[in-house]
Amino acid sequence: MSAPGSTNGKTAIGGTLASRSGLPDDLVKVQPARLDDFQPSYARQVQPDLENPAIHGWYASFIHGLGGGIGFFGAIPCCFCCPNPFKRVDQGEVGLVTKFGRFERAVDPGLVKVNPLSERLTSVDVKIQIVEVPRQVCMTKDNVTLNLTSVIYYHITSPSKAAFSITNVRTALVERTQTTLRHVVGARVLQDVIERREEIAQSISEIIESVATAWGAQVESMLIKDIIFSNDLQDSLSMAAQAKRIGESKVIAARAEVESAKLMRQAADILSSAPAMQIRYLEAMQSMAKSANSKVIFLPAPNQTVGQPITAAENAGEGPSRYNTGSAVFDAGNNDGFQRAINARVTEDI
Repeated sequence: MSAPGSTNGKTAIGGTLASRSGLPDDLVKVQPARLDDFQPSYARQVQPDLENPAIHGWYASFIHGLGGGIGFFGAIPCCFCCPNPFKRVDQGEVGLVTKFGRFERAVDPGLVKVNPLSERLTSVDVKIQIVEVPRQVCMTKDNVTLNLTSVIYYHITSPSKAAFSITNVRTALVERTQTTLRHVVGARVLQDVIERREEIAQSISEIIESVATAWGAQVESMLIKDIIFSNDLQDSLSMAAQAKRIGESKVIAARAEVESAKLMRQAADILSSAPAMQIRYLEAMQSMAKSANSKVIFLPAPNQTVGQPITAAENAGEGPSRYNTGSAVFDAGNNDGFQRAINARVTEDI
């Protein structure tokens, strides 16, 4: 049980040890990296064929024994007349040891002992390789010629297959990629090649993956770097893109005009309504009344707008003057000639 003043006995002990060693308390210790984190182990031993006397004859045994003796003296640093039996395999490589030309074992990076007379050591690089595929001329489905450059990423998964089943894995993968690229691009139109570049690269990678596995390699990815057009094709594509943009701009302008016409129609409908006419009538009356030179203002208005105020003014004795000659009555509200004269007068004043 820990002391009352401490929360964890182990923490207190760890802090004491850290303080005694001169290290900070918050130091994080990381486990050292293992060899498998950098490179998996490919070391293996081939089962010897004991039933075949042609491989294990007396001559082979004699040469192998003689090589062992020479290697013994060659391991001495001062002996320069005998070859050193110890060979180095670098990190990122796998050593393949052959005995009398026959694959015997695979070794991991480090110092390897081989027989100077009967064995040979070959190093195979198992790191990820980056290969740039040369420019390839391809023709699309719509008879357009393109120049494509691509790159592939691969690494060796079976060093023995890569070394003994094919002459050159790198060259074979490049040739296979070029052939597959021509086949895949030839089945598509130009627009698909431009827009679906990653999809085309993925399909090519899947096609060459099965072949690469038989060669002891694995394709990590395949990318199409550049699509190079001829000058005439570039001009045609530029003109097509420009025409497309012009057409889109015209469509947008036409839609804007339609929307503007709709809004203007709505505004005209609103302004032609009776409430809007009344508001405009009152604003015009107010602006004319502010004029200093005007004494009397006559402004026609719809009957429904000013009919009631005029009637009320006549009942109060303050309406417009009437000029009676005999039985004829001069009415400003019903006389069209008078109305036109008033309109002309208002227009002249404005």
